[in-house]
Formats: sequence, C-alpha cells, structure tokens
Amino acid sequence: MLNYVVLAALAGFFLPLQALINARTSHILGGPFWATLVNFTGGTLMLMALLAITRAPVPSWEQFGRVPSYGWISGLFGVMFVAQAAFTVPKLGAVAMLAVVVAGQMFGAIVYDHFGVLQEPQPASWDRIIGVLFLLAGVYLILRPDR
Repeated sequence: MLNYVVLAALAGFFLPLQALINARTSHILGGPFWATLVNFTGGTLMLMALLAITRAPVPSWEQFGRVPSYGWISGLFGVMFVAQAAFTVPKLGAVAMLAVVVAGQMFGAIVYDHFGVLQEPQPASWDRIIGVLFLLAGVYLILRPDR
C-alpha cells in the first residue's frame, strides 16, 4: 500500500511543475494549444521509449478493436487539463490552479464512485462528503481576495 501512496505523491509533486512548464511554453509559443502539443509530443516520445525499454508486449489489432469508444477519447481530458493549466497558471498561480483542480477532481470522484461510473458503486459517505467540504474550504482560503 505504501508503494502506491508514494507513487501517487510523486505524481502529485510533479503536477505543478508540469503546469508551470506548460505555462512558460504557452508564453513562448503564443498559446496554450501549442504548449499542449509540445507536452503530448514529449509524452508520446517518452512513452514509446518506456515501452521499448520494458519490452511490453504489443497488443493485437483485435485487442485494440475491443477498446470502447470512450477509451479512445479519454485523451481529450488530458488535453483539457494541460491546456487549461497553460492558460490559468499565469493568472491564478500554480497553487490556486491546482487547488481548484483537486476540488473538481474530488467532486467528480464522489459522483463517479457513487453512481458506479465504469466500476462498482462506492456510496458517497458523510466522511467523504465532509472531506471534500474541507478541501473546498482550503480552496476558498487559497483564492480569497483579501489574502
């Protein structure tokens, strides 16, 4: 369990750096969509290298054909995140942008878990709801105008 927590924490640690890099790239190239293209091109090249290094078995065409349509469009959400980060970080800062993103993630996760979107339902308990409310209070403290 600890290995998974550490891996998730590392991913979280580098997320603001990714957003800052994308914001800088957006400024240099003149727009968030160009920065997003650079981000995804670099990510695709890194992924290809990792697949080659790990010698991961190549799925068959039949396996690719069984991927549902939502599997093929899920990259849209990554594009949305990277592009919005490149656009909003210069205005909000990395902390505020990520606070709002995390609040949105928590709200979405409670809804998706509760209704069993692509998994078994996990009812929205009061503990989870209160946890999200605390996160929202944190977002308010980060964004409040009198800071």
